[in-house]
Amino acid sequence: MESVGTRILTVEDDDRIRQAVKLALEDEGWDVDEAATGETALDQYKAHEPDVVLIDIMLPGIDGFEVCRSIRRGSDVPIIMVTARNDTHDVVAGLEAGADDYLTKPFAPKELSARIRALLRRARNSENGSMERITVGDLSISPEEGLVTKSGEELHLTKTEFRLLVELASQPGKVFSREVLLERVWGYDYFGDGRLVDVHVRRLRTKVESDPASPRYVVTARGLGYKLQP
Repeated sequence: MESVGTRILTVEDDDRIRQAVKLALEDEGWDVDEAATGETALDQYKAHEPDVVLIDIMLPGIDGFEVCRSIRRGSDVPIIMVTARNDTHDVVAGLEAGADDYLTKPFAPKELSARIRALLRRARNSENGSMERITVGDLSISPEEGLVTKSGEELHLTKTEFRLLVELASQPGKVFSREVLLERVWGYDYFGDGRLVDVHVRRLRTKVESDPASPRYVVTARGLGYKLQP
């Protein structure tokens, strides 16, 4: 079974929601650790090193954004942020903190499971790169090594940022729509939000561009999507 040995950490201060999520995830065959506070979440993360982390934004003490940032400083583990409102500020702030995706309450257990499966598939597939090194200007991208350098200096990208860059670099000059990027980078063929793409493009630009406000590499094709400028 695909789920054997997979461990999920769910961070939620509402006991009823946390228990419901735990039961739904255990029904999928996953092992589940739970935390009601940000501090406990960080302890649980260090103790168990889960495969996916699900973090509610509103937590007592350390909030979900800070938990996400703390984990992201030392790990590329897939992170899904959960917000009670479909609020653009919360969504963007969660993604800027380093989350790979977000869910809005209330959500169906099947949707949560589908997103977790997509992230797990992506994490496993990222270990099996087969593309040769790509050079664009002073950027050098090595998909098999998971390495990007600019003028010989290594850039530290999250796995999502790296996959996004590799996808754009697979066909320099070609415009990729948000829908295509959601499918190829996130593995979402029937759900997903263009904000995921926009925020990750913005984060990617802060790392690969000398002037993110006037990008040289990751360029917007207005109304169409994004491309890597050859």
